[in-house]
Amino acid sequence: MNTSSMGKNYKKLIVGIDTKIPLKNGKEVTAINFDNAATTPPFVSVLNSINKFASLYSSSHRGMGYKSQFSTYLYEDGRKVVLEFLNAKEGSTVIYGNNTTDAINKLCNNLYAYNSKYNPKRNIILSTFMEHHSDDLPWRDKFEVKYVKVDDNYRLSLEDLKEKLIEYNDRVALVAVTGASNVTGYTNPIHYIASLAHEYNTKILVDGAQLVPHCSFSMQGSSPMEDIDFVVFSAHKMYAPFGTGVLVGPKDFFNSVAPDYKGGGTIDFVSHKYVKWAEAPERDEAGSPNIMGVVALSTSIKTLERLGMDKISQWEEILTNYTLTRIKNIPDIEIYIDPNDTKNHISIIPFNIKGMSHSMTSKILSYEFGISTRDGCFCAHPYVTKILDLSPEEVLYEIEHNGGEKPGMVRLSFGLYNSLEEIDALVIALNTIVRHKDYYLRLYKNDDFSFFPI
Repeated sequence: MNTSSMGKNYKKLIVGIDTKIPLKNGKEVTAINFDNAATTPPFVSVLNSINKFASLYSSSHRGMGYKSQFSTYLYEDGRKVVLEFLNAKEGSTVIYGNNTTDAINKLCNNLYAYNSKYNPKRNIILSTFMEHHSDDLPWRDKFEVKYVKVDDNYRLSLEDLKEKLIEYNDRVALVAVTGASNVTGYTNPIHYIASLAHEYNTKILVDGAQLVPHCSFSMQGSSPMEDIDFVVFSAHKMYAPFGTGVLVGPKDFFNSVAPDYKGGGTIDFVSHKYVKWAEAPERDEAGSPNIMGVVALSTSIKTLERLGMDKISQWEEILTNYTLTRIKNIPDIEIYIDPNDTKNHISIIPFNIKGMSHSMTSKILSYEFGISTRDGCFCAHPYVTKILDLSPEEVLYEIEHNGGEKPGMVRLSFGLYNSLEEIDALVIALNTIVRHKDYYLRLYKNDDFSFFPI
């Protein structure tokens, strides 16, 4: 498949790609979505698999009817699909949850129980300045969190990571690091970080929510020292709705402590005085499972594998570089990554228009041009305010003097189905907004931006 046809062929795989949406002036246009880092639209293959399975959908585990047995098979087979997709090492297991946030909270609870029982002095989590709140806030309740700094280019400082591993040494319970930032798109050398963590006898968690859908990912490195211990990611960011998150880690670890969330499905036997927990992963999946979500995820993974993750990564790199080349010279556009350095980067571009708030820019793109972006701090406030060079005091001042609006950015995030033609439309829109900035500022100054229904 040559590069000129990639986007068009990928578009055919996506549901709702030709959906018309209204503009503020009443006209309708084909929607353009550059907000894929938040949620991707579903694959056609995913909805087809759900529709096909729906007539056989039933309860899973312990039901003896054909539909129940078939539902159980698909649910359990999904674990194999995930493990193979991630090239997980032997002895790993897959625990399903609601999303990445849910998965990290579960790991936090299990790790706290494990360390309290076996190694109570390991009470420090090394998180980083790059993290999404979901890889920061859960740890604060049960551990002492230390944050690895970023360098002047807002990439992770490996030197600071080493220094903190040396400083806290045998107190570090886990190195929790994003595979790719949801703000800048910068990726981290996760296998090298794993080798550092293991050198100091601790483990590593990779938040793969942004990384796994965009490029090849392997939990196994070139040596056991480089292996990833835990990884989490979400189906809804890889073209599979229905609410499934994944936590992958050593089965022995999860078997070593009682489940954090107890109830039906987590036990082998119960009396009023005795509980025998089921083996992992069942012990960590309380209640009726989300079979539809697992079917969707499995189909999505198979579709991505058929397309080839390396080809997807190559196409999204083309989209990113094409966009940066086209917008970096537009007057008043401030780009918060180096447009000339997109190595170790996924398809995310944060920017602002000088003299215009991030929320106004994002809403004008939507209301006037039908282009979806995201604006704000992207659930990564410390990282965004660091990039914007704002102190906590300055942030509070900005909020108090801007009607409660937090400082932030506009984020473009591409999916495999986006096209060069869509980027051309974005460039026209941004040039129009910049050229007529005063007009748009007056037009939208007192607009409440209320949603207008289709």
